[in-house]
Amino acid sequence: MAKYDPDLSLLFHALADPTRRAILTRLAEGPAPVSELASPTGLRLPTVMRHLSVLEEAGLIASAKDGRVRTCAIVPEALVPMRTWLDAQRAIWVARLDRLDDYVTQMKKERKQ
Repeated sequence: MAKYDPDLSLLFHALADPTRRAILTRLAEGPAPVSELASPTGLRLPTVMRHLSVLEEAGLIASAKDGRVRTCAIVPEALVPMRTWLDAQRAIWVARLDRLDDYVTQMKKERKQ
């Protein structure tokens, strides 16, 4: 069985939902209060808060409370483990496709002879 990083699983779980991805897209523009993040979703505030807690648990966002206003900000470096894993997977598949290409090329040469 392959080893896996539980933090990586949290990241993929957090990004699996389109609402959470939309929230991250908005936060990429800059920090925003929860009310601003909730308005385009059409969801009730408790539902948005659950989405935000999933993002915060994964380390993708940080929040701070100032009086009655909770403001969220993206933590871009939290994506580094995911990027590292995806780069490794890409390297594996590129190598496999290169070997397949070599094999097909060799088979074509042998058929021509």
